[in-house]
Amino acid sequence: MAEEIKTPEVDVEKISEQSDLSLLGLIYEADFFVQLIMLLLLLSSIWCWTIIINKSRLFRREKKISKFFNEHFNGDKVDDDALFDHFNNNSQNEINAQVNVFIKGMLEFNKIYSITSNLAGKKHLSELAQQLNLNLQITLNREIEKLEQGMSVLASIGSVAPFIGLLGTVWGIVNAFQSIAITNNTSLAVVAPGIAEALFATALGLLAAIPAVAAYNKYSNDLEKISNNLEYFIYEFTSKKITELERKFNV
Repeated sequence: MAEEIKTPEVDVEKISEQSDLSLLGLIYEADFFVQLIMLLLLLSSIWCWTIIINKSRLFRREKKISKFFNEHFNGDKVDDDALFDHFNNNSQNEINAQVNVFIKGMLEFNKIYSITSNLAGKKHLSELAQQLNLNLQITLNREIEKLEQGMSVLASIGSVAPFIGLLGTVWGIVNAFQSIAITNNTSLAVVAPGIAEALFATALGLLAAIPAVAAYNKYSNDLEKISNNLEYFIYEFTSKKITELERKFNV
């Protein structure tokens, strides 16, 4: 008669006592590969929040300086030359994208105004307007590029982090099934640590991705508004300065 194969007895209570399902316990007892994934997601989350905080400060500063600038640019108490001297002599902390466009525009306009002694009619004036507008557009693009720094990182974290967390989840579930196969026991005490580890990796991925996606959408909308406002400002500034040239040369 064939001998019966005895399966090893598993002390479920001992396994349950050894398994720490707290957050720190899940990280400490996780597989090395899953720990690397958790570390990567944690660093991504810290990087994401660093960008979010810096962007929040940057855009608040942009709005504050633009409000102050527009009040004086559109007012009658201060002329453009005085406004130019005020911002041109200030530190960079008091200058934003709109002010940089204004400073570049004033420098270009003053150069045109000083070297142009004779205008051959409206055709020449139109060429000067195009030259001024082109220089301002170049400055605008450079300022928008500065404001966009970090946006690609937010987009990447928002799109990739859930999949990295999912990778950790799959790996954790595989480990859980391996534990079942080794112990020949399907009790919750055996399965729970691996499943919890897997789900925790997914949670970290979502915690990194959700703020990144939300911040990216918000700041993309803010950047679009700033870009549109700068476009309007360039049109207004160019029209204003060309009118001054027309008055100077009676065109």
